[in-house]
Parts: sequence; structure tokens; C-alpha cells
Amino acid sequence: MSPPIGARGCVAFAATAARARQAPTDPQPPHKANHPLRVAIIGGGPGGLYAAALLKRLDPRREVTVWERNAPDDTFGFGVVLSDETLGGIEHADPHVYEALQHHFTRWDDIDIVHRGTRHTSGGHGFAALGRKRLLEILHDRCRTLGVDLRFRTPAPPGLADTHDLVIAADGVNSTTRETHTHVFRPHVTPHHCRYIWLAADFPFDAFRFEIAETEHGVMQLHGYPYAADASTVIIEMREEVWRAAGFAELDTADSVDRCAKIFTEALRGRPLRSNKSAWTTFRTVVNEHWSHGNTVLLGDAAHTAHFSIGSGTKLAVEDALALAACLEEQPSVEGALAAYEAERKPVVASTQRAALASLEWFENLRLYLDQPSRQFAFNLLTRSRRVTHDNLRLRDAHFTGAVEREFGCEPGTPPMFTPFRLRGLTLRNRVVVSPMDMYSATDGLPGDFHLVHLGARALGGAGLVMTEMVCVSPEGRITPGCTGLYDGGQAEAWKRITDFVHTRSPGTAIGVQLGHSGRKGSTKLMWEGIDEPLPEGNWPVVGPSPIPYRPSNQTPRELTRAELADLREQFTAAARRADRAGFDLLELHCAHGYLLSSFLSPLTNRRTDAYGGSLAGRLRFPLEVFDAVRAVWPRERPLTVRISATDWAEGGNTAEDAVEIARAFAAHGADAIDVSTGQVVAEEQPEYGRSYQTPYADRIRHETGVPVIAVGAISSWDDVNSLILAGRTDLCALARPHLYDPHWTLHAAAEQGYEGPGAVWPDPYRAGSRRPQTGRTDAPKPRLTLGT
Repeated sequence: MSPPIGARGCVAFAATAARARQAPTDPQPPHKANHPLRVAIIGGGPGGLYAAALLKRLDPRREVTVWERNAPDDTFGFGVVLSDETLGGIEHADPHVYEALQHHFTRWDDIDIVHRGTRHTSGGHGFAALGRKRLLEILHDRCRTLGVDLRFRTPAPPGLADTHDLVIAADGVNSTTRETHTHVFRPHVTPHHCRYIWLAADFPFDAFRFEIAETEHGVMQLHGYPYAADASTVIIEMREEVWRAAGFAELDTADSVDRCAKIFTEALRGRPLRSNKSAWTTFRTVVNEHWSHGNTVLLGDAAHTAHFSIGSGTKLAVEDALALAACLEEQPSVEGALAAYEAERKPVVASTQRAALASLEWFENLRLYLDQPSRQFAFNLLTRSRRVTHDNLRLRDAHFTGAVEREFGCEPGTPPMFTPFRLRGLTLRNRVVVSPMDMYSATDGLPGDFHLVHLGARALGGAGLVMTEMVCVSPEGRITPGCTGLYDGGQAEAWKRITDFVHTRSPGTAIGVQLGHSGRKGSTKLMWEGIDEPLPEGNWPVVGPSPIPYRPSNQTPRELTRAELADLREQFTAAARRADRAGFDLLELHCAHGYLLSSFLSPLTNRRTDAYGGSLAGRLRFPLEVFDAVRAVWPRERPLTVRISATDWAEGGNTAEDAVEIARAFAAHGADAIDVSTGQVVAEEQPEYGRSYQTPYADRIRHETGVPVIAVGAISSWDDVNSLILAGRTDLCALARPHLYDPHWTLHAAAEQGYEGPGAVWPDPYRAGSRRPQTGRTDAPKPRLTLGT
């Protein structure tokens, strides 16, 4: 479970709670049309019980009934962790519940991470936990005090939606309500790759503990935390194949528990583990397209799940209850309230689920990180969900974070992003790359004043490496009429004007060229006139590995013959020679985003039956031939990188596993780094966007192949860059839109962190602006005297 986020979001969350709060002595509001007076709640977990208490407290006239099929003292877990944010919401909405919880919390600040016998402790995290059974008892008592009808050992009867104004389905991950109306809720349930079991130990850990066991069968991990003065929750997790190899599939619960205790005997201090109706299970991520159906609404795990490693299940359910109660008070109808509830909660839940998925996948791929230095491994674990970052962790525990930085090689006062990085004969002064961005502003492939200003400004802005847009190797290889090229000498001279400016006016900044061919995605309008739409006139023929158009409205590409493939190789090598003469420091081969070389790699766009299609090895053949030809003419001391799409985001397309093999193949042929993007290969793709959403692909390639990587995609803050670099998930970070917003993004990142050094050198004419401008004072005079009355 990740540490609570502290103050982040507390103001907004407290506002939601305040909307749901009304003192019991306040006069009751007049009855509103469609105000739900008969409320049925299916499921007596924390979310359902808290919703019942809130709704009854807000209007004592309500008839609120909770149906729970189990006994009141039945529970299937041990401890529950609640963040400060959630507790703040409870305090605002129902001080009675908050006060009762306060008496039973176990609190601690530290996280212990044990990696190959070495324990590292990070402090300042602020946890609060209590027993799940005690939490339910508190909520039972509150519901009874308020007059809620609690019906235990009683399954919910059919037809509740016909006899009640509102039905709240809080019936868990295996929700019968959701499955009954699956055609409306449209759930997506995704199983994952690990097995886990919830257990307990009869002693308190003195910190949140993560311990790794490397067994003959594979990697296993323990997640443990105290929830009472004499008890801790212990979760044992491992990949499915490890679970089977270790023989757990053949063991009953008692034998499984004993085996787990022996494996983690040191962490448990030789003490046994105990179960509570525990069973090995596979986590499933639940997402629903819709949360309500008529007067029935989903809440908690019935609506969504988030992996236990970020501790958000109970938190999300309680927050759902708060938001639902507030929306019912604010909206004039049940229908409007349920729509408002879904609109309010869905984005919050989606953000949490993205963080939970990042954490889940980190543990699924734990084996990749075992060879990291133990302190870096600990930092990687702590920042795995991307909710805890380098800067956040430095505030929590500056000593721990400073030790990680020193081991990484940071000079005193140097953030990770401002450490140098070497690619072949090129040393970059920092880890920031201005990502290739098509500008569509050339005439006949010739870069002009716009490109000089655009690239020159970003070079002056401090990035270690500035990349051109995709520079096309032929007129027919352009995406649009506004794309630049390197298919004649005049273009090479125009590019040399730009590289000379960069090298002269921003010494120490490298400039790289990205070479590519549009393939079937060529002959289209400028982006702002209609992205990927064919030109109304003046089209040129497009080519590809197979005659499959990008969209029905696009041209059908001509399938390339072997002779034409040879001509294309020569076009790439000729462009590479011109790039050399133009003075570029690095060359990148564009094998991503559905352009020509990318379309050879994907089985969705390459249906050839000759040596250039079929298996992945066949689909790699032509891109590797082009790479070899370019490497042969590109100066030996200068790096050659490759950009790939690590997934097609489409069924039947390339996957993360394929991306690893593609990267491994290019590395074997001499690629100095892999620039890891995703998608844009087929129009019907279904990408999963989010903060730093492509980084896990770069991370995996880096750790499975050992080749340096460039991470790209929704990396927007210097804190993210520092976190990714220090955790070892990438070697370089490429940022696009942030550099459109701020050409001096890197220098401003240095100023905001108080860094001055060789990793961020201000141009002499700009040096006077190297500190943040002063603003008006916002602090008030502090009290100095205390006077008696």
C-alpha cells in the first residue's frame, strides 16, 4: 500500500464531506420532489454501512435498510489502512464516527524495505490502521444509533428497485447486482498475473514492511503492516507460475499458511501466521462504463477495484458514500443525483486505478528490479505508483532520498535530471530531451526561419538533446506537404544553418535528427486542417508492406516490391549522409507510430507472405536492413537510436512482449538507445492514457534487454523526470508539449529547484534571468507579543 497522499486533494475532499454534513439539531429540509425516503443498501461492508449512516443522519425520516448475507462478526480481512485525506472527510461528515475511529487507530510513519538481506527505512509517511472487524463494529453501532435497519444473514430480496426510492449496490467485487444488469453497467473485469493471500501475525510490525524472498521457484513478496497493538496484516503475493512451481496449488489453506511462515520466518521473527477464511486469489480490476441503472447505483468494489498495494479499497468506498450522500442532498431528483455522483467520482477513481495498476504491474514484474542497488530498489518501490515522487519523498525523508541520490552519482545539490549521460561518443549534459514534434511548416521539404527559431529556442532553453521532427527521406515519404526532408543538398544546407546555431549559441546542447518515411500515412492534410485526412488535391502515391489503408478514407498503399525496398534503403542511407554533413550529433530511426518502418513491424499492417512478413523475425527484416545500412554510413562515434511503438493498443497487434524482442533485435545490431513510444499504428487503437503512461514500456525494455532507453509520453514535470531517472526506469526523458508551452522548460526546472551547475547552463545573454522573478509578499506579520487581559 502506498503512503497516504497527505494534504493533496484534502481541500476538495473536505468540501465534499462538508456538503454531506448537517448537524442533527438543524431543522430538517422540506421534502423535495423525488427525495429518496426508502433506501435499500445491498452489502454490509464499510462503504454500504457508511452510506446508510450518512443518509439516515441527513434525514431521519428516511427508512434505510441494509441487507448483508453474512453474520455481523464475519469479515474476510484483518486490517484497514485509511489516509489522512479520507479521515478528514469522515471528520467533516460525521464527527461521531471519526471520534470512535480515533480511539482504535494504530499509527506509524516508517516503511521498511528488505532487499537481499539489507533493510532500508524511509520515514515521514503517516499511516493509520485499525482492525476491519473493529471498523465494522463502529459502523454497526453508528447505524443502530441512527435507526438504520441492519439485516444480517439475509440476502437482499429481488425487486428492491420496485419497492424503494433508491437501491445502493455495495455488494463487492463479485456484485450480483452488477452481473444481473451487466448489459447496462457494462463492466470490464481484468484478471492479473499474481496470486495473493490475506493473513495475519499476532505481533505488530514497527513499520510498513515489504520483504522480498528469492526462492528456487521464483520471487515472492510480503506486504505487512500493524493494525492493532498485538496484530499485523500480512499479504503474501507471487506470480501465478511461481505459485504453481512452489506447489501452493496442491496445498490446503493450513499448509499454505505454514509454508508462507517458513519462507518469511525472518520477517515474522519465527512466529506463525493465521488465516481468516483466507484463500489464494487473483486480483481483478473492475471498471464499469455506467454506475447506475434507473434508481440502482453501484458503490465501492461493485463499481471499481484498486489493487491492495496502494491501500485504496476501503478509502474509495467511503469516499463514494460521502459523494453520493452529498449529491442526493444537492440534486432535485434521484436521477440527477446519480448522474452527478458518477460524474464526480469517475475521474477520481480512474486516477486512483491508474496508480493502482502501475503499482500492481511493478510487483508483477518485480524480478526485473532485483539486481538494482538495494537503496535504489527501495526508492523504485516507494515511487512505483507515481503518486509518491522524488520531491515528495525528499520532503518526507530527506536523509533517505539524499542517500539514494549519492549512490546514483548525483553531486551535492544536483537533481538526478541534471546528471550527465553518455551515448557512444556523445555526452549529454542532462537527461532532458526535446521530443521530436512535427511542425508542418516547411516548403518543399526545406526547413526555414521557423525551424531555426523553434529548435534554436529550445536549444537555448537548456535541454541536453534537442530532436528535429521526423525528417523525410523522399518527397513521397512526407506525411504532409509541410514536412521537412533530407532528400536534396539544399535541405542539408538549411539544416546545417540550424545545427551551427545550436552548437555556436548553445554550446553543450546536442541536436539530433529523426529520419523516417510516412508509408501508408502519407499524403495528408496539415495537422490543424485535419489530421490523417487525405489531401483534397495534389496527392502523391503511398506505399507500405501490404495494401491496407490507414482508414477507409485514406489511400490504399501500394505493396512494396523487393526492388523498391532496395531503393528505400538507399534513400535512408543518402539522407543519413546528408545528416552527417549537416552536423547533427545523433540520428534516430523512426520505427514507430504506423509510419513505413513501423508498419513493417506490426502484424496488423504487415500481411506479407514473403521473407519480410509473417513471424516477428520476418517483420523485423526490412527495418533491420535499413538500420544496418544507416549505421554503415553514420559516423562510428555518433549514436544511432531507434523509436518504436511498444504496443499497438489493438487486439492482434504488437504487445509489450513483442516490444522487448524488437528492442533486443535493434540493440544486437548496434542501436545505442531505444526511444519508447506507443500506438498510432492503426486508427482503431484503444490507448490507456494517463500520466507517464508509456514509461512502464521503457522500464521493461531497459531492464530486460540492458539497452538504454528514452521514456516519452505525458511526462510533464521536473519532479516526474527526477523520479523516473533516480528509480532507474529510464535513462533519458523526452518531453514534447511542455517544451511547446515553455521553450526554456529545462532552465526553469533548474531555477525552481535552486540548481546551478554544468547540467543547466544559462546562455550569457539570459543569465540575468536565471532566478525566478520576485512576486508580491503574501505573508502576514507574525504575532510577537501576548498581552494579558
